[in-house]
Amino acid sequence: MKPREIVPDVHYVGVPDFDRRLFDALIPLPDGTSYNSYLVRGRDKTVLIDAVEPQVLPVLQSYLEGIPRVDYVVSNHTEQDHSGGLPWVLERYPGIQILSSEPAKPMLTDHLGLDAAKIRTVADGERLDLGGKTLRFIYTPWVHWPETMSTYLEEDKILFSCDWFGAHIAQTDLFADCRECILAEAKRYYAEIMMPFRKIVQKNLDKIKDLEMRFIAPSHGPIHRDPGLIIQAYRDWTDDKPHNAVVVPWVSMHGSTALLVDRLVAALVERGVSVFPFNMATADIGQLAMALVDAATLVVAAPTVHVGPHPMVHNAVVLANALRPKVRFASIIGSYGWAGKMADIVLAAMPNLKVELLPSVIAKGLPKPADLEAIDKLAATIAAKHAELGLAR
Repeated sequence: MKPREIVPDVHYVGVPDFDRRLFDALIPLPDGTSYNSYLVRGRDKTVLIDAVEPQVLPVLQSYLEGIPRVDYVVSNHTEQDHSGGLPWVLERYPGIQILSSEPAKPMLTDHLGLDAAKIRTVADGERLDLGGKTLRFIYTPWVHWPETMSTYLEEDKILFSCDWFGAHIAQTDLFADCRECILAEAKRYYAEIMMPFRKIVQKNLDKIKDLEMRFIAPSHGPIHRDPGLIIQAYRDWTDDKPHNAVVVPWVSMHGSTALLVDRLVAALVERGVSVFPFNMATADIGQLAMALVDAATLVVAAPTVHVGPHPMVHNAVVLANALRPKVRFASIIGSYGWAGKMADIVLAAMPNLKVELLPSVIAKGLPKPADLEAIDKLAATIAAKHAELGLAR
């Protein structure tokens, strides 16, 4: 295969993966993904940026067949979908040096068994002259590992951003020209990968705010030739103010919890609040994560199973706790047969959510009129709390 030109002497040598449907044995990939690598040629030196997932190495190998010399390979991030091809690259180009951040060097040896002598660390802000093209290395930690960095090509104004600004999507087009499409995919990616580090992402956005950018070339998904669009989206997603929205992960075994959820959804809609209910028996956790990006309130709705919450709802709570969204309020609703500690176990599963706990509504068996009235009061409380934050009604 021939490398695909982005600008003169800068080429795409990555791989779209149309068939992959699960990432990290956890994250659904309804639209596949891609493993992006880039080749930058100066007058004097040639650099490969990132080295793809090992399973798709044959494609990278075919791209590099006609490239007799590569002087450096930049490892922006240690994880195997970015650096897994490094052992082969070292074999293909014996004189090559790996360039990484200082925190990445021991991680590359630990995760990939690389020879530390082959790895040269670069400092934050350090420049590398390739001859007419200059790379600047920018430490951008915790997007989404501690060692991650980005690489900026000064003359062509390209930010090779690694994971942030990326999207899990496979396509043959190099560029993200469908604005609505890419923002939806990028929001899913942000929600699943970046949201736990929201505050640090804010700091990294400030770190690159003065860069003049013509392109953002991430490690997953298409290249952005409207960098302002995705940067503004990240500013919106990381902003501290939530939206007038409630997320309700729920399951119902015999219909009782479903009655409470239906009543809550209707009562909130009547009060001008957006509601996103997710039946965890069938829900896409990526969609749940996306809804959590902006929500002001989380309402966990579960029946009791062996004294605790239904496992599928419990898993959703564990996920929300790991993602650390900017929710401000939380409540628990549900049902039980004879006894249980469902609410206590749910609370114990979300210590990272710094929320104000609103009244719970736990029905014994089929919800009674008093339970449904309590749901209406909960909806009124949620709407009032949102109004206090100045959220639109």
